[in-house]
Amino acid sequence: MARSNKLVVPEAREALDRFKMESASEVGVNLKQGYNGDLTSKQAGSVGGQMVKKMIEAYENSAK
Repeated sequence: MARSNKLVVPEAREALDRFKMESASEVGVNLKQGYNGDLTSKQAGSVGGQMVKKMIEAYENSAK
């Protein structure tokens, strides 16, 4: 099954990019604007993992 990177709310792209850059900075990965295909799987995974961790924390805090 093909998957798309199309955002449900296109206006959120800028906020998601800032969130990704902030998360990368927190785990010590240097992202640049645009293409980042030179990252290792470990680096990319640590950025994604940090983003998920922060989203879960935000949800838990809002549910209190």
